[in-house]
Amino acid sequence: MPVFTRQRQQPATTDEPAPADGDKPLEGPPAPDDESGTGGAGGNEKAEGEAEAAKPPTILSWTTTILAAALVIAAFLLPNAWAALRPNRFMRLPAEAIVGAVLLLALPRRPRTIVAALIGAGLGVLTVLNFLDMGFREYLGRGFNLVLDWELLDDAQSYMADSMGGTVATLAAVGAVLLVVVLIAVMALATVRLANLLGRNTALATRGTLIAGTVWIMCSAMGVQLLGVPVASDRAVSALAVQARRVKDTLRDEAAFAKEAKADRFGSTPGAQLVPDLRGKDVIFTFIESYGRSALEDPDISPGVNKTLDTSAEALTKAGFAAKSGWLTSATFGGSSWLGHSTFLSGLWIDNQQRFRTVMSSDRLSLTKMFQKTGAWDTVGIMPGIQKGWPEEKFYGLDKVYNAFELGYKGPKFSWSTMPDQYALEAFQRQVHGKKRDKPLMSEVILTSSHQPWSPIPKMVGWDELGDGSIFNSIQKAGTNPSDVMSDSAKSREEYGKSIEYSVTSLTQWLERYGTDDTVLVFLGDHQPIARVSGNNASRDVPISIVAKDPKVLDKISSWNWTDGIKPDAKTPVWKMDTFRDRFLMAYGSTPAPSKG
Repeated sequence: MPVFTRQRQQPATTDEPAPADGDKPLEGPPAPDDESGTGGAGGNEKAEGEAEAAKPPTILSWTTTILAAALVIAAFLLPNAWAALRPNRFMRLPAEAIVGAVLLLALPRRPRTIVAALIGAGLGVLTVLNFLDMGFREYLGRGFNLVLDWELLDDAQSYMADSMGGTVATLAAVGAVLLVVVLIAVMALATVRLANLLGRNTALATRGTLIAGTVWIMCSAMGVQLLGVPVASDRAVSALAVQARRVKDTLRDEAAFAKEAKADRFGSTPGAQLVPDLRGKDVIFTFIESYGRSALEDPDISPGVNKTLDTSAEALTKAGFAAKSGWLTSATFGGSSWLGHSTFLSGLWIDNQQRFRTVMSSDRLSLTKMFQKTGAWDTVGIMPGIQKGWPEEKFYGLDKVYNAFELGYKGPKFSWSTMPDQYALEAFQRQVHGKKRDKPLMSEVILTSSHQPWSPIPKMVGWDELGDGSIFNSIQKAGTNPSDVMSDSAKSREEYGKSIEYSVTSLTQWLERYGTDDTVLVFLGDHQPIARVSGNNASRDVPISIVAKDPKVLDKISSWNWTDGIKPDAKTPVWKMDTFRDRFLMAYGSTPAPSKG
């Protein structure tokens, strides 16, 4: 390393003769043109670096460096679940930081800067993925899938627009994009700053890295823990491995599932041999949004819901109805309701968007389409949540779909829900169920009032007072603010319970009022509510009930060992949701005839 010295200029004396004109000073050998010498570009860079190192660091410089180090270390150690976001997770020694320091110390200045910037940008991307994982685990009970889940971000923005308004949704989307860009840029700058620090103090940095590596190996080998977590961490590598495994499994699953979808136990069954024991019945499949097991068993939520179920069961019994209830394990959690609907009706486990697209474009017979295939039923869908084209109606075999704009509603929206369940059911009665027809009716009805954010929630009004829905204007204005509920977990749980009470009351009162001797109602939840409401360790189970006046309908499922009534107990069998279709078909006399696809 060159040594800089200050030479004192000696005063001229008469003893030293001045050089004669034309004399040249003595020249030394030329300096080598590389980083090891003092001449050339490399030498200039090194000299500049050492000159900078010679300057005393300021408080601002030290603060910036410390913040850069904290940011980088935090990125290496950041978990991918909110529940794990605790201080002890950031008091660990990341192996990736040690390896990164070794790599940067081995590189010349310019390559070191480039590599440091790339490492920082990569850390920024990894941080974004970790936060996406947190969000998806909170709302959907699973991590973010790099292949499949990007389109769900658009759905999230639409949900924000419906719940909080278009302006808020747009600002949130723009803010999120800017935040990602800034995060990646800041992370890159922080890593470059630390790399420059290593380059200016090579000997000290090398010793420090060697010590850190030795400590990491010892802590890993001995299983040393601090505040309940291992000191030696490889969190970033593990996170990348998880993402890579998800991508690999997704690509491998596509071909396997396409083959599975073609193998239909009832794919070649003639229409005359499908559900013959339900001929002449009006069969209604109804999904209650977010109606999960937590609604019946969580001590903070269940008291009001169970009271509503008990009151409704008593009223149905007086009206001549009986019921049996069980549990199904949904293919989704917290959202993506269409995955639960398609799993229930297709008899296939559809837990991601790729599987959903595959089955929607296949010839697989959905449970509802089988009713259409018989030719013995008119098939109708009541879909108040549909506000645009819905090509899936072909797969579901629905002769007619009534969307949000075809039910005659003139009242206000209730956050995401376009209309109250009570109104949707009355419109179903007025436009479809109550009309005389040549065939019985098979209906798929989606109730939306219990959709998050559970604010504001409609209230029951007189059935004869519903009109065009304008009666709900004052109820909607007097309701809670969605932003207040979304930001408060306790309030979310409270309002969620109330929304389930409202939906169950609407449905059971409709059945009590309009059900006939030939009505068969199958109602169930599509998934559990988000983890903020149901808890981090909640199951994916949802209740399901079959209600009818004709005792023969329930006798057909006596072997299922379901609970009597509309409230399953804790000991009732739990089935995977995809098994229901075939069990239902067999119970009501269908003859299996596997497809040859």
